[in-house]
Parts: sequence; C-alpha cells; structure tokens
Amino acid sequence: MAKRSIPGIRAIVTGVSSGIGRELVLQLAQQGAHVVGIARRVERLEALAESCASMPGKFHYVAGDVTDAAVRAAALAKAKEAYGGLDLLINNAGIGAMGPFDTADPARLRRVFEVNFFAPLEFIREALPELKAGRQPMVVNVASTLGHVGLPKLSEYSASKFALRGFSDAFRAEQAHNGGVDVLVISPATTATEIFDVMIEAKGDTPWRQRKPPSAATVAGRIIKAIRKNKKEIFASFAAWFITWSNRNYPWLIRWILARRQ
Repeated sequence: MAKRSIPGIRAIVTGVSSGIGRELVLQLAQQGAHVVGIARRVERLEALAESCASMPGKFHYVAGDVTDAAVRAAALAKAKEAYGGLDLLINNAGIGAMGPFDTADPARLRRVFEVNFFAPLEFIREALPELKAGRQPMVVNVASTLGHVGLPKLSEYSASKFALRGFSDAFRAEQAHNGGVDVLVISPATTATEIFDVMIEAKGDTPWRQRKPPSAATVAGRIIKAIRKNKKEIFASFAAWFITWSNRNYPWLIRWILARRQ
C-alpha cells in the first residue's frame, strides 16, 4: 500500500492525558490530522484541547476509562459526527504494576489485562466497521519491549504486552486476505512518561529502568513516521531493539541476567 498522508487523517487515540498519547495528539494535530482523544483526567483533556486550538488539525475528546464500552462508543460516535468517519485507531492507553507475582492480589492481574489487552481488542472489534469504510485504515497497538522479553517484578505487564503482540500478528494476517486494515505494533523500551508514577501497585523497584530514556515526544514522532511509511512493527528506541535482538540471539544469556538482577 502507498505511504499514508497524515493531513486530514481521522484518528482516535487512547490514553492522551500524558506521555506518548499526549504527544501523539499534539504532533498529529500539528500535521493536520483530526483526532478524538480518550483519557480519564478531564483537566488534562481540557488543557490538551487548548494546546490544539490553533493547530491545523482538530481535536475533540471523550473523558472516561477505556475499559468502559460506553466510553469507546462515545469516541466512535464523536469521530463520525465531527470528522465523518475513522481512518486510524491508536491503542495507547496502558497501566502497569510492579512487584513479585506470588504475593500479588489477583485483582492486579485482572486490572492490567483489562486495560492493556481486553480494552484494545474490544475497541478494534467495535471500530472495524468505521475503519473499513475509511481511507487506508490502520490499527496501531502500543505494546512494549516487555512483549518480547518478560521482566521479573513486571510479570503481569509483560504478559499483557506479549498477548497484545500475539493478537496483533494474528489479526494482521487475517486482515491481509480480507482487504481490511493495516496493523502496526509499537515496541518501546522505557520512555520518559508518568507510567512509574501511576502504577496500580508498586512493591519495590526494578533495576531495568533506563537512566536516560527517550522522551515521549521522540517516541511519538517515530510512531507517526511508522504510520506514514505503513510499517508493521517498530522498536521505538535503540534500547528496545537491542534488548529484543539480544534475547533472540542469546536467550541463555538474557535468562541468566534476568535471574540474577531483580
């Protein structure tokens, strides 16, 4: 398929109150895209709308939790009402939890999967009719390097991102033979966002944080470039690529390191 034009593209982005999601909205709107954003923090959404007011693209928002089917339906309705349809769905919203699995409350596992796995999949299912009627439609799933390499104390998060990657590969193959939507998977490593500050639980710390992670703006720019070029999967930083490459080529070494650095 030909390269995708960003000006005029109609998008829904989840998790836009901060981090990568917020930067995606700002950069897409600056490039002339029309975006509906979803997040829970109304004051952040209002501030984002003000920031986008003078940009070439348009921005509307729906406040609420992406795990709520009514919120997802409202975002789809807003995209159709304001822009006439939908071309791009970016499943960016995510949540983490830190701590050993064996002492965790089972609710922790379920909440992580509700946000990181079930909500994106249901949103894709619900958005497909609008996407298939759109122009060069694409689904973007923001996964993680931890969808390639599971890390101790981040077991539920790692599992949810492995699951999202697996689904994305299968769904891409299904759509390839059905004249359907393109699928792009984003695999960042640690990014300078609020994810460690808003975890649903944080027991202890992990030695795996990057000391100088790339900014959310940098990662968002790479995502938009990948959308434009119709990529299938990208590693959003050198660290993300290197960790995955190392695990693929030297799995015994990565297992040894993981078992000793906790």
